Amino acid sequence: MSNNVMVLCEHVGKRVTDSTYELIGKARELAGAFGGQVEVALFGPADLAEQLGGADVVVNVDDPSLAEYVPECYERALMHVLGEREPRLLLLANATIGLDLGAAISVSWQAPLAAYCVGLAAEGDTLVATCQILGGKIMAEVETEGTKAVATVVGGAFPTEPGQGSGSPEVVTVSVPDLGSVRMSLTQTFEAQGGDVDITSVDMLVSVGRGIGSQDNLETVEELATSLGVPLSASRPVIDSGWLPKSRQVGKSGLKVKPRAYLAFGISGAPEHLEGMRSAELIIACNTDEQAPIFEIAHYGTTVDLFDLVPAIVERVQG
Repeated sequence: MSNNVMVLCEHVGKRVTDSTYELIGKARELAGAFGGQVEVALFGPADLAEQLGGADVVVNVDDPSLAEYVPECYERALMHVLGEREPRLLLLANATIGLDLGAAISVSWQAPLAAYCVGLAAEGDTLVATCQILGGKIMAEVETEGTKAVATVVGGAFPTEPGQGSGSPEVVTVSVPDLGSVRMSLTQTFEAQGGDVDITSVDMLVSVGRGIGSQDNLETVEELATSLGVPLSASRPVIDSGWLPKSRQVGKSGLKVKPRAYLAFGISGAPEHLEGMRSAELIIACNTDEQAPIFEIAHYGTTVDLFDLVPAIVERVQG
């Protein structure tokens, strides 16, 4: 068993996802503490390794059976790579693939699983993970036992920049036998609905909170988001009311976002929400309560009624 930290690379076509860079950056920190290297398991074309300069080693498995995500194929391939490389820690994004694979790999690899992680740290020879429980209502700090572990990490928990290195990692090619004999097969894929967007990857967000009052009033802020060509996100009360899908929730129990600009309307700024958006480069807040906590971190703020302000902005944007 080595002291290396391995990341499973996720990519959409020819583009490595931001979540992969977040994991590589954290892997560098942890591998440095443990005295190991950063390895990235890449299932796909070897030329994608050019985008993985933050890694020390890229373990490439380029097999037609891995062109699309099929759980049994990915599990078999990843277990083969883990058996050959023997890393100390495997990091997965807490998204579709990671949520699906995490538990299976934990059982097959006989390693503890820390799921829904928003923090990872090395304390001596021990890995300490901070994990969300009950949708973020409780934060649990756990220590993994033994010499290996699996962790699935919530998107936006770590910055992407440390993982976007410009180095030239060593590329190791691995062949996985019998991938053609799996029982599962992919028969059809469905594109996400237009409203299901990745709010962690955009440059600007228009976000709304309890101050919107009712679902009928949501249309006012939706018009602004549409005019600006950006997604509409929300704080937890709006999501809990069922007015927007869970994929639009910003906060500790939702998604951490880091847009260049974050426009908040009717959001008071509960700690749960602030944790999810305080890293935005520019925060502009509108709330009629001048004591609202969001003004403590906002770069610009106003107590104007959002129902007066938003239509005026829409009119200006639309010319």
